[in-house]
Amino acid sequence: MTWAPRVTVAAVIEQDDRYLLVQEQDQGRRVLNQPAGHLEPDESLLEAVVREVLEETARPFSPTGLIGVYRWVSPGGLTFIRFAFSGEAGEPEPGRSLDPDIEDTLWLSEAQVAERAAELRSPLVLHCIRDARLCPPQPLDLLRELG
Repeated sequence: MTWAPRVTVAAVIEQDDRYLLVQEQDQGRRVLNQPAGHLEPDESLLEAVVREVLEETARPFSPTGLIGVYRWVSPGGLTFIRFAFSGEAGEPEPGRSLDPDIEDTLWLSEAQVAERAAELRSPLVLHCIRDARLCPPQPLDLLRELG
């Protein structure tokens, strides 16, 4: 069996001490997550996070920094490598629908997210929020896209 980690991107969007989260279905369970998703072939990490935010929140996104790179092994044994970005989101684009799996978007404080820990898609959600608050984001030019 070949080990194949899943590469994902996530956006930590803060406004007035609240964070933009999505409520979605995952394996029949309603969960909370940052706007996030998988890197697609022929797509840069920045293109991926901009696309995912737009698809899941109907909001344009401008990444401003790299919060961190995270490795997480799910209870099912899958390995995820997550690139988490900070940035600014615009207002929702009129007439744009959300991805079919997304039920709603929510603005929650860090404390509210922590209170709902059992609803988080993964522990990465709260870790990324805490890191965004505690650690200065790194410049985007740390990312190198070759070939």
